Amino acid sequence: MGSSEAGASSGSVYQVFLNFRGPDTRDGFTDFLYHSLTDAGIYVFRDDEELRVGEKIDGALRRAINDSRIYIPIFSRTYASSHWCLHELRQIVDNTSKSNGNKEILHIFFDVKPNDVKLKTPLYRDAILNLERRKKQSTKKVDSWREALKEVGAIKGWEAKKYKGQGELIKLVVEEVVKKLKIKQKSQDRTFNWNR
Repeated sequence: MGSSEAGASSGSVYQVFLNFRGPDTRDGFTDFLYHSLTDAGIYVFRDDEELRVGEKIDGALRRAINDSRIYIPIFSRTYASSHWCLHELRQIVDNTSKSNGNKEILHIFFDVKPNDVKLKTPLYRDAILNLERRKKQSTKKVDSWREALKEVGAIKGWEAKKYKGQGELIKLVVEEVVKKLKIKQKSQDRTFNWNR
């Protein structure tokens, strides 16, 4: 399993699920974001599809997606060439649409533009076509990936290139996540006070 858990003992519910393409961002941006979120006291699940075996989303991964309240897809150059990223994104979109506003997608256009994700340029369009041919995926499944990308791409997200550096963007993302989760962190003892 290529997953990492932060601060969550068995049975804990994840608050944030990071969806990303390992070779593009694993050792840089995603790692920095992951540690910044966990340092803020947030339970984060990050799945590295490069370390995964098999074709299906297993029970533990499905539970992590289902349990999370905020999803952070990080759209990078080769994101759409990973059937894992697309599988997860489809489930993320389905979960969010059924949640009555309790779950939210906060996505980042890392080194792509919104039009790439909305399939208005060849970047993701061609990657999905290649996946369809190479992996012999069903048309129905591939169409569902395309729909998920277009749906998320149409939502306003953070465009990394519009910020001075990755640190500035990550700080904004963490602040937004903390606000969305309504966490008040006590710096000394790291306990949570849920405002409900």
